[in-house]
Amino acid sequence: MNISIFGLGYVGCVSMGCLADMGHKVIGTDKSSVKINLINSGKPTIIEKGIDKLIAKYHSESTIAATMDVNYVVNESEISIICVGTPALKDGKLNLEYIFNCAKEIGLALRNKNDFHTIVIRSTVIPGTNQKVGEIISSESGKIKNKDFGVVSNPEFLREGSAVKDFFNPPLTLLGSESSNALLIMKEIYKEIPAEIVETDVKVAEIIKYVNNSYHALKISFANEVGNICKEIGIDSYKVMDIFCKDKKLNISDYYFRPGFAYGGSCLPKDLGAMVALSKEYELESYVLSAIDLSNEYQKKMAFNIIRNTNKRKIGIVGITFKPGTDDLRYSPMIDILKWLIQDNYSVSVFDENVRTSLLMGANKEYTHNMGLKLDEILLPSMEELFNKSEVVVISQIYNELFNLIDKYKDRIIIDFVRISGINTGENYIGICW
Repeated sequence: MNISIFGLGYVGCVSMGCLADMGHKVIGTDKSSVKINLINSGKPTIIEKGIDKLIAKYHSESTIAATMDVNYVVNESEISIICVGTPALKDGKLNLEYIFNCAKEIGLALRNKNDFHTIVIRSTVIPGTNQKVGEIISSESGKIKNKDFGVVSNPEFLREGSAVKDFFNPPLTLLGSESSNALLIMKEIYKEIPAEIVETDVKVAEIIKYVNNSYHALKISFANEVGNICKEIGIDSYKVMDIFCKDKKLNISDYYFRPGFAYGGSCLPKDLGAMVALSKEYELESYVLSAIDLSNEYQKKMAFNIIRNTNKRKIGIVGITFKPGTDDLRYSPMIDILKWLIQDNYSVSVFDENVRTSLLMGANKEYTHNMGLKLDEILLPSMEELFNKSEVVVISQIYNELFNLIDKYKDRIIIDFVRISGINTGENYIGICW
């Protein structure tokens, strides 16, 4: 295919060389005459392993070139890939001026073009940018989005130093667009790349790069804080983290990556607290470790506010242990929610098949007593009785009979902390963070 690239910096230059290597004819454009001249001399605009050979080879074969004539590059291509920078402003927000200028220029160039044109946003942008780009192009071109042109969000996963290798071996190829035609075209482009092609919502595609890089930053800071503590104690932090990374079942896995309610139990809060205390003992500042509990407390408050914002007073809670399949109430986040509701004089009912007041003993008994809770007064023997008595039902755990009861009591507001699948999510349904 004939492909045009807007922006001949890091992502644009790598994309140009790699797409040419895949058999496409690529023409680039940039505001910098220096970059234009470099490409037209068979030289890359960046220092990156392997890209110099690709640019030199395909320049000599006349399958790559560059020009400042935007009208020409658009009309000589079927696909335009936006690779311009999105620098940070002082307040941390992104400057999307270059993206929107590209959209305007592409729109103007499309005025006299009759063929369908695909615009691909490869730059890292905030959610909503795809929509705005489409609006600008429609306004400037007089064309109809998804009929005359399509806009695809296709974030890149390139690392400096291994960008060419990463281009040909990405973890996945992510495509988000409202245009089925544009998606088909892009899947054809990437069909030879040995990675799963994932089609998703446009805004999902737009935010994923920020989620990825925020997590990568978190991992680095987490490892550094562990290292700082280990050094003070005289422990080899590399041995610690090597063993940590061997656990692919929990530590390096998708097990805990499910948005929802707060964590609890007898282990996570206690052991995290001990790690933070150890850090303080050696006069270290472990900002990431210290912030975990603060974030967890905030999630509880978010959950409580969701319940309070229903403006209903009769609340039923399904599941109060810290996780399913146990009767352990210690440090259960639902106990905090329950306590706050009772303190604010809500009428509260609870069902949990693993909790029986007659069996509460030892640590559980002491814990609930210290919390000032009289569970025997609010625990109900059946979930149906809970639904019958409540205006709002908060789901912390899933039981088989839950689905029939949700369908039977359609007027009840359902607040879901666990992301129930297979239910009709109408206007009475509220997810905690979805």
